Amino acid sequence: MSMPNRDVREIIRDEHLMRNRILKVLAPGPQTIPQIAAALGYPTHEVMFWVMGMRKYGYVAEVKEVTDEGHYQYQVVEREGA
Repeated sequence: MSMPNRDVREIIRDEHLMRNRILKVLAPGPQTIPQIAAALGYPTHEVMFWVMGMRKYGYVAEVKEVTDEGHYQYQVVEREGA
């Protein structure tokens, strides 16, 4: 599926819409940005914005070791009251 290039502000605005979808993708275990993007059917650069926002606000955290391809994996962070 080819998607047109979107404005960064539009991509960032979609973070709240994508949060639960990303959390569902990560529920079975840690995944890289390219793996998350493939599961969602979105470009990696858009998924990177969303995951970094989720990281900033404590929804996800990176696994400290990188994959053989040099990617970090991200996992769900258990949050109080969640």
